[in-house]
Amino acid sequence: MAIKQLTVFVPNRKGTIVAVTDILAKNSINIRALSIAETEDFGILRLIVNDEKAAEKVLNDQGYLIKVVDIVGVKIGDEPGKLTAALDVLDKADINVEYLYAFMARTEKHAYVVLRVEDNEAAETALTKAGFKLITAADVNKL
Repeated sequence: MAIKQLTVFVPNRKGTIVAVTDILAKNSINIRALSIAETEDFGILRLIVNDEKAAEKVLNDQGYLIKVVDIVGVKIGDEPGKLTAALDVLDKADINVEYLYAFMARTEKHAYVVLRVEDNEAAETALTKAGFKLITAADVNKL
């Protein structure tokens, strides 16, 4: 049930993020979620898009270094403590969360959260057992 995430390595300088988003826009690729982490010299842009294969191809064609990884998406209630409850499930299952970020859109009652964990299958099992709904690629495409 994993969702594909594009990790794009970009130089840390003015205009690099807009260059990536422009390439995607010109190829009718819609960004569903994103996160960026930076160092002094480069940034790590993480993207969930509606068509990861097309995004990977067009960005590769433009010379970007890209890595595609599987991540877990979980739907949590949009109220205080719900993120903590999901993270607590993973903590109790001894699953390390490497990073997380939220989707750009949300429903009226839920928020979508992306989790990069050391074991996707174990995380999905633990979260599902605890009553959390997982996000599928089909869910991402509906946003």
